[in-house]
Amino acid sequence: MQYKTSGTCSKMIDFEIEGDTIQSVAFTGGCNGNLSGISSLVRGMKVDDAISKLKGIKCGMKETSCPDQFARALEAYKAKENESV
Repeated sequence: MQYKTSGTCSKMIDFEIEGDTIQSVAFTGGCNGNLSGISSLVRGMKVDDAISKLKGIKCGMKETSCPDQFARALEAYKAKENESV
């Protein structure tokens, strides 16, 4: 799935979910080291666990962050999955 971010240095998040487990995450733009770390940490994590850990994180004075945007992407994924069931 692909998610266009808003309010962050990263512009796009590509991710793959199998069942309810995150298989891969790649951010386009942003701080490469930090985003590579986040991608590595969430690989193998359950979607709901990642949302609960990342949602609401802010970057400086911004109202969001790359981790928060990924949590929002996961929520959008879950909503889309629920529609198709």
